[in-house]
Amino acid sequence: MNKLLIAIFLSFIGGIGLWNVMAEDVSFSKQENRILSPLPTFTASNFFSGDYTKEFEEYISDQFVWKKFWTGMKAHTERVALKQENNGIYFGKNGYLLEEFEKPEEQFQSNLNSIHSFTNKAEDITSYLLLAPTSVEIYKEKLPLYAASYSEKEVIDLAKKQLSGTLSFIDVYNTLLSKKNEQIYFRTDHHWTMRGAFYAYEVAAKAMGLTPFGLDDFSIDMVSKDFYGTYYSKANLQDIKPDQIEVFQPKFDVTYTVQYENGERSNTLYNWDYLSEKDQYALFLSGNHSLVKIQSTIQNGRKLAVIKDSYAHAFIPFLANHYEEIHVLDLRYYHMNIHEYLKNNEIHEALFLYNVANFSKDTNLIWLQH
Repeated sequence: MNKLLIAIFLSFIGGIGLWNVMAEDVSFSKQENRILSPLPTFTASNFFSGDYTKEFEEYISDQFVWKKFWTGMKAHTERVALKQENNGIYFGKNGYLLEEFEKPEEQFQSNLNSIHSFTNKAEDITSYLLLAPTSVEIYKEKLPLYAASYSEKEVIDLAKKQLSGTLSFIDVYNTLLSKKNEQIYFRTDHHWTMRGAFYAYEVAAKAMGLTPFGLDDFSIDMVSKDFYGTYYSKANLQDIKPDQIEVFQPKFDVTYTVQYENGERSNTLYNWDYLSEKDQYALFLSGNHSLVKIQSTIQNGRKLAVIKDSYAHAFIPFLANHYEEIHVLDLRYYHMNIHEYLKNNEIHEALFLYNVANFSKDTNLIWLQH
Protein backbone atom coordinates (compact mmCIF):
# COMPACT_ATOMS: atom_id res chain seq x y z
CA MET A 1 0.00 0.00 0.00
CA ASN A 2 2.84 2.42 0.81
CA LYS A 3 4.51 1.69 -2.53
CA LEU A 4 1.21 2.32 -4.30
CA LEU A 5 0.73 5.67 -2.55
CA ILE A 6 4.30 6.70 -3.36
CA ALA A 7 3.81 5.71 -7.00
CA ILE A 8 0.57 7.72 -7.24
CA PHE A 9 2.24 10.74 -5.61
CA LEU A 10 5.31 10.61 -7.87
CA SER A 11 3.12 10.13 -10.95
CA PHE A 12 1.05 13.14 -9.99
CA ILE A 13 4.07 15.37 -9.34
CA GLY A 14 5.87 14.13 -12.44
CA GLY A 15 2.74 14.47 -14.57
CA ILE A 16 2.19 18.06 -13.46
CA GLY A 17 5.84 18.89 -14.16
CA LEU A 18 5.72 17.27 -17.60
CA TRP A 19 2.46 19.05 -18.43
CA ASN A 20 4.01 22.39 -17.49
CA VAL A 21 6.89 21.72 -19.87
CA MET A 22 4.60 20.69 -22.73
CA ALA A 23 1.85 23.29 -22.25
CA GLU A 24 1.86 26.35 -24.49
CA ASP A 25 2.54 29.62 -22.69
CA VAL A 26 -0.24 32.20 -22.39
CA SER A 27 0.65 35.85 -22.98
CA PHE A 28 -2.40 37.51 -21.40
CA SER A 29 -4.76 36.48 -18.61
CA LYS A 30 -8.34 37.65 -19.03
CA GLN A 31 -9.06 36.41 -15.52
CA GLU A 32 -6.39 38.67 -13.98
CA ASN A 33 -6.54 41.32 -16.73
CA ARG A 34 -2.78 41.53 -17.11
CA ILE A 35 0.15 40.41 -19.25
CA LEU A 36 1.74 37.21 -17.95
CA SER A 37 5.46 36.70 -17.52
CA PRO A 38 7.27 35.14 -20.51
CA LEU A 39 10.05 32.54 -20.28
CA PRO A 40 13.19 34.50 -19.29
CA THR A 41 16.34 34.35 -21.40
CA PHE A 42 19.21 32.54 -19.70
CA THR A 43 22.59 34.27 -19.54
CA ALA A 44 25.50 33.74 -17.19
CA SER A 45 25.28 37.31 -15.90
CA ASN A 46 21.59 37.26 -15.01
CA PHE A 47 21.95 33.77 -13.50
CA PHE A 48 24.74 34.78 -11.11
CA SER A 49 23.00 38.09 -10.30
CA GLY A 50 19.88 36.20 -9.27
CA ASP A 51 17.68 37.95 -11.83
CA TYR A 52 17.14 34.80 -13.86
CA THR A 53 15.87 32.71 -10.95
CA LYS A 54 13.59 35.54 -9.84
CA GLU A 55 12.15 35.95 -13.34
CA PHE A 56 11.82 32.17 -13.74
CA GLU A 57 9.89 31.94 -10.49
CA GLU A 58 7.47 34.63 -11.75
CA TYR A 59 7.20 32.78 -15.06
CA ILE A 60 6.32 29.45 -13.37
CA SER A 61 3.77 31.18 -11.14
CA ASP A 62 2.08 32.86 -14.10
CA GLN A 63 2.18 29.91 -16.51
CA PHE A 64 1.38 27.03 -14.12
CA VAL A 65 -1.14 24.64 -15.69
CA TRP A 66 -4.74 24.88 -14.43
CA LYS A 67 -3.75 27.88 -12.35
CA LYS A 68 -7.34 29.08 -12.01
CA PHE A 69 -8.40 25.68 -10.65
CA TRP A 70 -5.58 25.50 -8.09
CA THR A 71 -6.00 29.08 -6.84
CA GLY A 72 -9.77 28.61 -6.68
CA MET A 73 -9.37 25.46 -4.62
CA LYS A 74 -6.95 27.31 -2.32
CA ALA A 75 -9.47 30.14 -1.85
CA HIS A 76 -12.34 27.80 -1.02
CA THR A 77 -10.16 25.73 1.33
CA GLU A 78 -9.14 28.84 3.23
CA ARG A 79 -12.74 30.04 3.42
CA VAL A 80 -13.86 26.66 4.80
CA ALA A 81 -11.03 26.98 7.33
CA LEU A 82 -12.62 30.31 8.35
CA LYS A 83 -9.79 32.44 6.98
CA GLN A 84 -10.85 36.02 6.33
CA GLU A 85 -8.92 36.73 3.14
CA ASN A 86 -7.14 35.35 0.11
CA ASN A 87 -4.35 37.11 -1.82
CA GLY A 88 -4.89 40.28 0.20
CA ILE A 89 -8.66 40.45 -0.47
CA TYR A 90 -10.98 40.27 2.53
CA PHE A 91 -14.19 38.24 2.34
CA GLY A 92 -16.59 40.99 3.44
CA LYS A 93 -20.23 40.88 4.43
CA ASN A 94 -23.07 40.92 1.89
CA GLY A 95 -20.83 39.59 -0.86
CA TYR A 96 -18.35 42.51 -0.73
CA LEU A 97 -14.71 41.86 -1.49
CA LEU A 98 -12.48 44.49 0.12
CA GLU A 99 -8.75 45.24 -0.09
CA GLU A 100 -6.78 46.42 2.92
CA PHE A 101 -5.45 49.97 2.73
CA GLU A 102 -1.96 50.09 4.18
CA LYS A 103 -0.45 53.13 5.87
CA PRO A 104 1.29 55.18 3.16
CA GLU A 105 5.06 55.46 3.17
CA GLU A 106 7.50 57.78 1.41
CA GLN A 107 5.85 57.50 -2.01
CA PHE A 108 2.74 59.31 -0.80
CA GLN A 109 4.76 62.34 0.30
CA SER A 110 6.77 62.22 -2.91
CA ASN A 111 3.55 62.39 -4.93
CA LEU A 112 2.31 65.38 -2.95
CA ASN A 113 5.65 67.05 -3.65
CA SER A 114 5.28 66.32 -7.37
CA ILE A 115 1.88 68.00 -7.47
CA HIS A 116 3.23 70.94 -5.51
CA SER A 117 6.11 71.23 -7.99
CA PHE A 118 3.64 71.14 -10.90
CA THR A 119 1.47 73.93 -9.49
CA ASN A 120 4.52 76.11 -8.77
CA LYS A 121 5.68 75.80 -12.35
CA ALA A 122 2.22 76.06 -13.93
CA GLU A 123 1.24 79.43 -12.48
CA ASP A 124 -1.30 80.10 -15.26
CA ILE A 125 -3.09 76.77 -14.63
CA THR A 126 -6.03 76.46 -12.23
CA SER A 127 -5.44 73.09 -10.58
CA TYR A 128 -7.78 70.75 -8.70
CA LEU A 129 -7.13 67.49 -6.81
CA LEU A 130 -9.73 64.81 -6.09
CA LEU A 131 -8.60 61.84 -4.01
CA ALA A 132 -11.43 59.31 -3.94
CA PRO A 133 -11.76 56.88 -1.03
CA THR A 134 -12.09 53.21 -1.95
CA SER A 135 -14.79 50.77 -0.88
CA VAL A 136 -12.88 49.50 2.17
CA GLU A 137 -13.10 53.00 3.71
CA ILE A 138 -16.78 53.62 2.95
CA TYR A 139 -17.89 50.10 3.92
CA LYS A 140 -15.74 49.49 7.00
CA GLU A 141 -18.64 47.74 8.70
CA LYS A 142 -18.51 45.01 6.03
CA LEU A 143 -14.95 44.00 6.94
CA PRO A 144 -14.53 40.65 8.73
CA LEU A 145 -14.11 40.70 12.49
CA TYR A 146 -10.70 42.09 13.52
CA ALA A 147 -9.71 42.82 9.92
CA ALA A 148 -7.39 45.82 9.73
CA SER A 149 -7.31 48.72 7.29
CA TYR A 150 -5.62 52.09 7.76
CA SER A 151 -7.83 55.19 7.69
CA GLU A 152 -8.09 56.61 4.17
CA LYS A 153 -9.85 59.68 5.56
CA GLU A 154 -6.79 60.50 7.63
CA VAL A 155 -4.61 60.32 4.50
CA ILE A 156 -7.06 62.41 2.45
CA ASP A 157 -7.16 65.05 5.19
CA LEU A 158 -3.35 65.10 5.32
CA ALA A 159 -3.14 65.70 1.57
CA LYS A 160 -5.77 68.44 1.85
CA LYS A 161 -3.79 70.14 4.62
CA GLN A 162 -0.40 69.91 2.90
CA LEU A 163 -1.69 71.26 -0.43
CA SER A 164 -3.77 74.04 1.12
CA GLY A 165 -3.22 77.24 -0.82
CA THR A 166 -1.55 75.32 -3.64
CA LEU A 167 -4.64 74.14 -5.48
CA SER A 168 -8.37 73.56 -5.00
CA PHE A 169 -8.90 70.31 -3.09
CA ILE A 170 -12.16 68.54 -3.96
CA ASP A 171 -13.30 66.55 -0.92
CA VAL A 172 -15.97 63.97 -1.83
CA TYR A 173 -15.57 61.81 1.29
CA ASN A 174 -18.67 62.87 3.24
CA THR A 175 -20.85 62.87 0.12
CA LEU A 176 -19.92 59.29 -0.73
CA LEU A 177 -20.35 58.24 2.89
CA SER A 178 -23.88 59.68 2.88
CA LYS A 179 -24.73 57.65 -0.27
CA LYS A 180 -23.31 54.34 0.93
CA ASN A 181 -26.73 52.66 0.91
CA GLU A 182 -26.73 52.96 -2.87
CA GLN A 183 -24.49 50.91 -5.17
CA ILE A 184 -21.69 53.47 -5.39
CA TYR A 185 -18.87 50.87 -5.48
CA PHE A 186 -18.63 47.51 -7.15
CA ARG A 187 -18.60 44.53 -4.79
CA THR A 188 -16.05 42.57 -6.84
CA ASP A 189 -13.89 45.38 -8.22
CA HIS A 190 -11.69 48.22 -6.91
CA HIS A 191 -13.53 50.97 -8.84
CA TRP A 192 -16.52 53.07 -7.92
CA THR A 193 -19.62 52.63 -10.06
CA MET A 194 -20.84 55.34 -12.40
CA ARG A 195 -23.43 56.21 -9.75
CA GLY A 196 -20.64 56.76 -7.23
CA ALA A 197 -18.77 58.85 -9.80
CA PHE A 198 -21.92 60.92 -10.36
CA TYR A 199 -22.16 61.91 -6.70
CA ALA A 200 -18.48 62.86 -6.72
CA TYR A 201 -19.08 64.85 -9.93
CA GLU A 202 -21.79 66.92 -8.23
CA VAL A 203 -19.26 68.05 -5.62
CA ALA A 204 -16.45 68.55 -8.13
CA ALA A 205 -18.58 70.58 -10.55
CA LYS A 206 -19.40 73.15 -7.90
CA ALA A 207 -15.74 73.39 -6.88
CA MET A 208 -14.79 73.95 -10.52
CA GLY A 209 -17.32 76.71 -11.09
CA LEU A 210 -19.79 74.52 -13.00
CA THR A 211 -23.50 73.92 -12.51
CA PRO A 212 -23.90 70.15 -12.20
CA PHE A 213 -26.65 68.29 -14.01
CA GLY A 214 -29.03 66.24 -11.86
CA LEU A 215 -29.97 62.57 -11.97
CA ASP A 216 -33.11 63.46 -13.92
CA ASP A 217 -30.95 64.86 -16.71
CA PHE A 218 -29.66 61.37 -17.52
CA SER A 219 -31.19 58.13 -18.66
CA ILE A 220 -29.70 55.35 -16.56
CA ASP A 221 -29.35 52.00 -18.31
CA MET A 222 -28.29 48.67 -16.84
CA VAL A 223 -25.86 47.40 -19.47
CA SER A 224 -24.38 44.38 -17.67
CA LYS A 225 -25.41 41.97 -14.96
CA ASP A 226 -22.37 39.70 -15.08
CA PHE A 227 -19.34 41.87 -14.28
CA TYR A 228 -16.54 40.34 -12.21
CA GLY A 229 -13.76 42.77 -11.29
CA THR A 230 -10.19 42.78 -10.05
CA TYR A 231 -11.01 41.78 -6.46
CA TYR A 232 -12.84 38.73 -7.75
CA SER A 233 -9.81 37.77 -9.84
CA LYS A 234 -7.51 38.08 -6.82
CA ALA A 235 -9.79 36.32 -4.33
CA ASN A 236 -10.87 33.70 -6.90
CA LEU A 237 -14.06 32.74 -5.09
CA GLN A 238 -16.32 31.13 -7.65
CA ASP A 239 -19.56 31.50 -5.64
CA ILE A 240 -19.51 35.33 -5.48
CA LYS A 241 -22.41 36.98 -7.30
CA PRO A 242 -21.48 39.26 -10.21
CA ASP A 243 -21.83 43.03 -10.25
CA GLN A 244 -24.10 45.13 -12.43
CA ILE A 245 -22.92 48.08 -14.53
CA GLU A 246 -24.99 51.23 -15.00
CA VAL A 247 -24.36 53.80 -17.73
CA PHE A 248 -25.61 57.40 -17.53
CA GLN A 249 -26.54 58.89 -20.91
CA PRO A 250 -27.48 62.61 -21.15
CA LYS A 251 -31.05 63.40 -22.15
CA PHE A 252 -29.97 66.81 -23.44
CA ASP A 253 -28.44 67.49 -26.84
CA VAL A 254 -24.66 66.95 -26.87
CA THR A 255 -22.27 64.94 -29.01
CA TYR A 256 -18.62 64.00 -28.64
CA THR A 257 -15.59 63.19 -30.73
CA VAL A 258 -13.06 60.98 -28.94
CA GLN A 259 -9.55 60.61 -30.30
CA TYR A 260 -7.04 58.11 -28.90
CA GLU A 261 -3.25 58.30 -29.06
CA ASN A 262 -3.15 55.49 -31.62
CA GLY A 263 -5.22 57.53 -34.08
CA GLU A 264 -8.53 55.78 -33.48
CA ARG A 265 -11.61 58.01 -33.37
CA SER A 266 -15.06 57.45 -31.93
CA ASN A 267 -18.29 59.38 -31.42
CA THR A 268 -19.01 57.78 -28.04
CA LEU A 269 -17.42 57.77 -24.59
CA TYR A 270 -18.15 54.05 -24.27
CA ASN A 271 -16.68 51.02 -26.01
CA TRP A 272 -19.57 48.57 -25.94
CA ASP A 273 -17.42 45.71 -27.24
CA TYR A 274 -15.87 45.34 -23.79
CA LEU A 275 -19.17 44.13 -22.36
CA SER A 276 -18.37 40.76 -23.94
CA GLU A 277 -14.84 40.74 -22.43
CA LYS A 278 -13.57 39.94 -18.93
CA ASP A 279 -12.55 43.57 -18.29
CA GLN A 280 -16.00 45.11 -18.63
CA TYR A 281 -14.93 48.28 -16.80
CA ALA A 282 -12.95 49.12 -19.95
CA LEU A 283 -16.37 50.00 -21.37
CA PHE A 284 -15.62 53.48 -20.00
CA LEU A 285 -13.31 55.37 -22.39
CA SER A 286 -12.09 52.08 -23.86
CA GLY A 287 -9.80 51.36 -20.91
CA ASN A 288 -6.32 52.73 -20.24
CA HIS A 289 -4.54 54.96 -22.77
CA SER A 290 -1.62 57.35 -22.52
CA LEU A 291 -3.62 60.21 -24.08
CA VAL A 292 -7.27 60.70 -25.00
CA LYS A 293 -8.73 63.90 -26.43
CA ILE A 294 -12.47 64.50 -26.07
CA GLN A 295 -14.20 67.28 -28.01
CA SER A 296 -17.84 68.11 -27.37
CA THR A 297 -20.41 70.35 -28.98
CA ILE A 298 -20.32 72.54 -25.86
CA GLN A 299 -19.04 75.74 -27.43
CA ASN A 300 -17.73 77.61 -24.38
CA GLY A 301 -13.97 77.67 -25.08
CA ARG A 302 -13.12 75.85 -21.82
CA LYS A 303 -10.42 73.19 -21.92
CA LEU A 304 -9.46 70.79 -19.15
CA ALA A 305 -6.57 68.37 -18.65
CA VAL A 306 -7.37 65.34 -16.48
CA ILE A 307 -4.29 63.61 -15.04
CA LYS A 308 -5.58 60.43 -13.57
CA ASP A 309 -5.89 56.75 -12.83
CA SER A 310 -8.79 54.57 -13.99
CA TYR A 311 -11.22 56.02 -11.41
CA ALA A 312 -11.56 58.93 -13.83
CA HIS A 313 -13.02 56.75 -16.58
CA ALA A 314 -16.52 56.61 -15.09
CA PHE A 315 -16.25 60.26 -13.99
CA ILE A 316 -15.16 62.03 -17.18
CA PRO A 317 -18.44 61.41 -19.08
CA PHE A 318 -20.09 63.87 -16.68
CA LEU A 319 -17.42 66.55 -17.10
CA ALA A 320 -17.55 66.16 -20.87
CA ASN A 321 -20.91 67.95 -20.77
CA HIS A 322 -19.26 71.13 -19.46
CA TYR A 323 -16.07 71.48 -21.49
CA GLU A 324 -15.36 72.06 -25.14
CA GLU A 325 -12.24 69.91 -24.83
CA ILE A 326 -10.96 67.44 -22.25
CA HIS A 327 -7.45 66.03 -22.57
CA VAL A 328 -6.97 62.84 -20.54
CA LEU A 329 -3.39 61.94 -19.59
CA ASP A 330 -2.26 58.78 -17.83
CA LEU A 331 1.23 59.18 -16.37
CA ARG A 332 1.77 55.43 -16.40
CA TYR A 333 2.11 55.73 -20.17
CA TYR A 334 2.47 59.44 -20.97
CA HIS A 335 6.05 60.55 -20.32
CA MET A 336 6.33 63.68 -22.44
CA ASN A 337 6.62 67.19 -21.01
CA ILE A 338 3.17 67.99 -19.61
CA HIS A 339 3.81 71.73 -19.29
CA GLU A 340 4.62 71.94 -23.00
CA TYR A 341 1.50 69.92 -23.82
CA LEU A 342 -0.75 72.25 -21.81
CA LYS A 343 0.85 75.32 -23.35
CA ASN A 344 0.65 74.01 -26.92
CA ASN A 345 -3.04 73.13 -26.49
CA GLU A 346 -3.92 76.35 -24.63
CA ILE A 347 -5.23 74.50 -21.57
CA HIS A 348 -5.65 76.50 -18.37
CA GLU A 349 -7.36 74.00 -16.05
CA ALA A 350 -6.01 70.70 -14.69
CA LEU A 351 -7.76 68.09 -12.57
CA PHE A 352 -5.80 65.38 -10.77
CA LEU A 353 -8.14 62.47 -10.08
CA TYR A 354 -6.92 59.33 -8.30
CA ASN A 355 -8.24 56.88 -5.76
CA VAL A 356 -6.26 57.42 -2.57
CA ALA A 357 -4.92 53.84 -2.41
CA ASN A 358 -3.38 54.09 -5.87
CA PHE A 359 -2.16 57.65 -5.31
CA SER A 360 -0.29 56.51 -2.20
CA LYS A 361 1.80 54.01 -4.19
CA ASP A 362 1.93 55.32 -7.77
CA THR A 363 5.53 55.99 -8.81
CA ASN A 364 4.65 57.84 -12.03
CA LEU A 365 3.71 61.28 -10.68
CA ILE A 366 7.41 62.12 -10.83
CA TRP A 367 6.75 62.94 -14.51
CA LEU A 368 4.95 66.07 -13.32
CA GLN A 369 8.34 67.52 -12.41
CA HIS A 370 9.80 67.14 -15.90
